[in-house]
Amino acid sequence: MQAFGKFFTKFDHEYLKEHYIYIPKEDEQITVAELEEMLKNRRKTVIGTIFLYNPALAPVGYNTNTRLATQGYPFDEEFCSLSLESHFHLFAAALKDENYKGKLVEIKYLFSLNRPDIEPTSVLESFDDDLDKYPSAQLTRYDKELNYQDYLNIRLNGKFVFFAWGNKFDRHHKHIIAYAKNIAAQAVKLGKAIGFMHDANYDAPEALEMGLFLPAIATGKFKDVRANAFKKAFSSFPPTIIKTS
Repeated sequence: MQAFGKFFTKFDHEYLKEHYIYIPKEDEQITVAELEEMLKNRRKTVIGTIFLYNPALAPVGYNTNTRLATQGYPFDEEFCSLSLESHFHLFAAALKDENYKGKLVEIKYLFSLNRPDIEPTSVLESFDDDLDKYPSAQLTRYDKELNYQDYLNIRLNGKFVFFAWGNKFDRHHKHIIAYAKNIAAQAVKLGKAIGFMHDANYDAPEALEMGLFLPAIATGKFKDVRANAFKKAFSSFPPTIIKTS
């Protein structure tokens, strides 16, 4: 499996705004030029979208220990190859059905800010405040176009959307919750086949209505449970809704 992305920077914040993975037929690899050629015909080459929480990734030759700017990354707004991390290893193990092979899957994010420590309350408080301002002309701390999804105008190529952005929203972040719910509702409205994982806390309709979906990667006792459920969801095409044990 290969991963490609476009990094952007604005006001000292770094974002991964475009991101695709390529599922090989055998062991072949594609170049950036071949990726761009495939993207000229997205209707045939992009078969669906996996939605995650936020990225913490680096181009090949760089790392996630420090900001890309301090490592001299050029931010040329061109596609580059990404170093593979835990999500990609799981995706490679799960997307084995013949329908995925030789195709692209787009990776979208609830938030595109490229940093590993997004969970601190100060960051989420800023996101929630931004999303309150989002429909207006007011300035936001994080760039509207680079960090957030314009759900009313969102482009979702392919047949399916698989939601795996997690369910750990603070109750007082009402604008983040509304934002997640609106993205999920828009995917349904666009007629996409919907897939996700949920547990006994919510049944499938409740999870979809509230925008609460289990993340693909977990630690501790849930690590294997989530990984196996993700593989099961993608054992067919399009991926399905799976209740975890």
